[in-house]
Amino acid sequence: MAFIDEITLRMKAGDGGNGVVAWLHEKGRDHAGPGGGNGGAGGNVYIRAVRNIGLLHRYRSEKEFVAERGCDGMNWSKQGKGGKDITIDLPLGCILTNTTTGQTTELIHDNETVLLLKGGHGGLGNEFFKGSINRSPKQFTPGKVGEEANFFIELQLVADAGLIGLPNAGKSSLLNEITNASAKVGDYQFTTLEPNLGDFYGYILADIPGLIEGASIGKGLGVKFLRHIRRTKILLHCISCENEDFNEVYKIIRKELSEYDKMLTEKQEIIVVTKTDLLEPEVLAKRIKKLKTKSPILTVSTIDTNSLNDFKKKLSALLKDSVDN
Repeated sequence: MAFIDEITLRMKAGDGGNGVVAWLHEKGRDHAGPGGGNGGAGGNVYIRAVRNIGLLHRYRSEKEFVAERGCDGMNWSKQGKGGKDITIDLPLGCILTNTTTGQTTELIHDNETVLLLKGGHGGLGNEFFKGSINRSPKQFTPGKVGEEANFFIELQLVADAGLIGLPNAGKSSLLNEITNASAKVGDYQFTTLEPNLGDFYGYILADIPGLIEGASIGKGLGVKFLRHIRRTKILLHCISCENEDFNEVYKIIRKELSEYDKMLTEKQEIIVVTKTDLLEPEVLAKRIKKLKTKSPILTVSTIDTNSLNDFKKKLSALLKDSVDN
């Protein structure tokens, strides 16, 4: 199933019901006065943030949503029933842009519900127009049209930390081992074709698909996934021991982040050297020493239980110190 992180949907709130012209009929009085009720209000359109990054796929074939129209007014001054509201679930982190006005709405809190479009007011029945001069009004008003618009919806992940790095840097394997995620793992570039999320002691970690040189201008998976890094609080920059020059690999990713959005390079960063089982400790130490960064450096091998436990302990402490403060 292809990952969808942007889509355009048309949404419309319900129209208001019409006011009516009606007359009261009482025993001995055929025309006891106006009794036309007001129309009911149209239903509103709400959006709700849900922790499901694959939710936009649901709307591939259904792209128009309309709330219920309000019912017309009734005799005996009865108001028409209001139209039912609709609530559209969207992934947490979505940004909705009204394609006509340019106004944006963001979903950044889990389970928050936002009123997006208001239903139209109900029309007025003829009883409303009764007065001392006009005792038998025939005026009424139709219901107001509900708000409507096309919305461009773009998903930007909300996570405490994002794992970034070149393809095959070991991000997916690491996420699987330290969280309850089940990300696909393979020995070829772009095994991860969509972001994966996992829970690490209450912190949400996101495995961002691998970046390559030129990603900021669209090469590889390009800017499609770079934007997901924007809302992560901390970057877990993974460098595989398969690379001989750690510093060169580090600079490639930092360059792509900078060229896409300078603000990304200002985020707090933790270096994670992966696949340490491939190198002798002395060689590993020399390569790390040449790494030109002031960021904390952690090492890990996903096939070494002691290494994993040590990594989880240190990462948990760093996240607690950074995210919670």
